[in-house]
Amino acid sequence: MHDFRYVGSKLFCERVAVESLVKKFGTPLYVYSQNTLSDHYSKLDRALAPLDHLVCFAAKANSNLAVLRTLANLGSGFDTVSEGELRRVKAAGGDLRKCCRSQQTQSPKHQI
Repeated sequence: MHDFRYVGSKLFCERVAVESLVKKFGTPLYVYSQNTLSDHYSKLDRALAPLDHLVCFAAKANSNLAVLRTLANLGSGFDTVSEGELRRVKAAGGDLRKCCRSQQTQSPKHQI
């Protein structure tokens, strides 16, 4: 399910006209659908249910606190590279015990 739809020539996200968001917040503007994030996470989590698993979101992919909080509330783990990413996960309410570390792209100075 995707919660972005055109109604005529106007783009909507979760029944909110993107044009109204642009008027209120200006551009550039990033618009995320909490429903779509939740739906896609839940589908992946259910598909893996027969296995011992933990779905982890790469914090580097999108460190927006609302995105991280949405996933944390669903029980997601997080793949973090830096201390800054770990701090953002914590600020979003993520369970730090569900974090895994990838360090392939960080210099030793920035690794956690």
